[in-house]
Amino acid sequence: MLNIKTLLVIAVGFLPSLFSLWLIRKTQLRTRAQLRQAAMNFSGTRGRQNIRPMDGDRYYLEGVGYLIGDISCKFNARSGYIRCAVNPCGPCQGCRYYEQKELTSSEQA
Repeated sequence: MLNIKTLLVIAVGFLPSLFSLWLIRKTQLRTRAQLRQAAMNFSGTRGRQNIRPMDGDRYYLEGVGYLIGDISCKFNARSGYIRCAVNPCGPCQGCRYYEQKELTSSEQA
């Protein structure tokens, strides 16, 4: 009889811990599901926010592709995605960092 009482006390002693572990696990699963849902919603809206009309300083250069900005500037990135390192969002017109690019002999020909 003593052993049964001892086992019952031990079992009752473990019940709050087991309940707490179950509750923690349930909360973690719910939080993970909410974070996953938020990430899916954010990625959908973020893609739409980054789509913006081009300013009109995008042009196609044969053999290179699409470029943005003033190609005669020393800092132009010669890329279709970014204008330059000092003023990546533009606009190029009136930029205080503008420096005329020095032409090399291969570019002059």
